Amino acid sequence: MSNTIGALQLADWRRRVFGLYAGVRQLSVHDPAAGHELWKSARDELFAGHPQSPLLPDDRANFTGLTVPRYDPDWRFELEVRRPDEPARLTVDSATDGLIPFALVGTVRIPYLGTLDVWRLTGYGGGLFVPVKDKLAGAPGGTYGGGRYLLDTVKGADLGQGADGDSLVVDFNFAYNPSCAYDPSWSCPLAQPGNTVREEVPVGERMPR
Repeated sequence: MSNTIGALQLADWRRRVFGLYAGVRQLSVHDPAAGHELWKSARDELFAGHPQSPLLPDDRANFTGLTVPRYDPDWRFELEVRRPDEPARLTVDSATDGLIPFALVGTVRIPYLGTLDVWRLTGYGGGLFVPVKDKLAGAPGGTYGGGRYLLDTVKGADLGQGADGDSLVVDFNFAYNPSCAYDPSWSCPLAQPGNTVREEVPVGERMPR
């Protein structure tokens, strides 16, 4: 019975996340900052009250909101996805989901930062995956040591495509911590060298103070 309840709760979590990002995309067409406010408030609500919250029980009891700086429009981009010179594949071993296979779709070039790899989940459901690890990773008051997620479309974290069909919206204000940042029982795909940048990314979700 508990497995059934857990499955239904997880489905509800995913449903809410998909709905949230649909609202974010709609608002962000004209007002990305308003989309960001919706994203922050809805995620605070999910973390505080949903049974599938990644927060541990003691952390949830003291939870007052995720640490997310104010929206900065300078960190929002519409970027062309450039095809890779050579095909590449990646397999990540996950304690919760087993082996997770990815194939490289291409790269996006971030002004002043360099490039980030864009991966495609090749298993059931597909989906694009773009993590990022910046200079603040692991620093006190900084970002999660293993990196954050910008896009994980198979789980709903999708900011949409740019005006050009070969481009993606990449907005670092929406970078968020994977579940394993809060609960060590989770095992999450983390940023690889091609998704690591040397500079600080001061926007997006930080680790709790």
